[in-house]
Amino acid sequence: MFNPVEKLKEFIRCASISTDSSAKAGMATARDLVVDLLKSSGFKVDVVSIPTGVHPVICAHRGGDESWPHVIVYGHYDVQPADPLNLWESPAFEPEIRGGRIYGRGAADNKGPLLVHIAAITKLLEREPNLPLQITFVIEGEEEMGSPSFLPFLEQYKDRLGKADCVILSDTGSPREDQLVVTCGLRGLMLLDLIVTGPKMDLHSGLHGGVLRNPIQALTEVCASLHSPDGRVNVPGFYDDVLPVEQWERDELTKFGQSEEEYREFLGIPAFHPAKDYTPFEATRYGPTLEFNGIGGGYQGEGTKTVIPSKAFVKISCRLVSNQDPVKIRELVYNTIKERMPKDVTFELVNQHDAQAYVVVPPGRSNTPKDQSPVLARAFRATDSAVTEVFGNAPLYLREGGSVPIIADIKRVLGLDSMLLGLFLPEDNLHAPNESFHLGVMEKGILAVEKVYEKIARG
Repeated sequence: MFNPVEKLKEFIRCASISTDSSAKAGMATARDLVVDLLKSSGFKVDVVSIPTGVHPVICAHRGGDESWPHVIVYGHYDVQPADPLNLWESPAFEPEIRGGRIYGRGAADNKGPLLVHIAAITKLLEREPNLPLQITFVIEGEEEMGSPSFLPFLEQYKDRLGKADCVILSDTGSPREDQLVVTCGLRGLMLLDLIVTGPKMDLHSGLHGGVLRNPIQALTEVCASLHSPDGRVNVPGFYDDVLPVEQWERDELTKFGQSEEEYREFLGIPAFHPAKDYTPFEATRYGPTLEFNGIGGGYQGEGTKTVIPSKAFVKISCRLVSNQDPVKIRELVYNTIKERMPKDVTFELVNQHDAQAYVVVPPGRSNTPKDQSPVLARAFRATDSAVTEVFGNAPLYLREGGSVPIIADIKRVLGLDSMLLGLFLPEDNLHAPNESFHLGVMEKGILAVEKVYEKIARG
């Protein structure tokens, strides 16, 4: 059995930045490290390159009797860029242990959590080489660039992967080192750019001001109209398909352990502004949103330059909840913008990507599907038991405000539900300088996850 902490150090040293064409060597060494680990554990490994992609998918399989349960374990070996480098207390790709944490880019997203699963399964198979469990690892190298190859990979391998019973992964978070969360929902996405054009060129505001509508004014008037004073999205039909939240989910949220005041102080804001009918914690999990992610137009430099800009733009994202269709929401937002845009400017809407929301319900709840996979139900119960035993607290079952688009793709293409066990913490600084992974969570996580897979196999 390999040393998980030392192996994580080695993994972090691989500068596997999927979006950086100069990081090909780091991508290759990270990929090879994972391949070697899985081969040494007895897995048959294929490195799958999709013609339209950049970085290959690692697909590793441990077979067995067809009557055995079959789980897919998902992860990714690529990381975000490390910029800004000057804000790191230690170099991003030179791992350092401080205060019970290992620091380095990718430590928590997703190299540490992925190694938890690889280490747990390796330990389990060394102890029980005849374990009655089929396992397939699917580990991609393009998650941080939007997973462009993953959907074609699923389509290509759906006959093989679709025979599995469920998917297990750890690419979500938990609030504290002693309180893990099993994520039961992820919001979907709809992204667009709005570009407003006035005059054919930037104009002197003294010579031409007052005779035409400034594109920034037109843009901001429309943006301001997209929300009501009560915080709700002011787009007709936006909430039509939103399903009510089950009471068991609200009850789980009361166990979260963080007060609204602590959350407000963490955000550094004077007051909350959630949509009507949602508490702050509910708003980030159960409610859809429309947000402005970037806005610009005119002079941006030091000092002043009195111009009326030719163009102004805004980047808009909608986080969507279960039962909302991103295609329908895009049309509703488009139509609303078209109706409200002043007629003395022109505008362009540029589609970006979208993603379906995803919800999975644990067994024994009021809305648990009657046809739920028995292996998925067993995975939930095994996780509840193992996490309670190892971490001292039962896991919470909560939706998360973020999006992991590939989970909905897996459900749509393969028909498989996923169980998401959160292993990174708020202090782990995902995508930011000084990313880290809590070594106590890693140690306990390996022990708990080993028990999970054993319980799935044994029933």
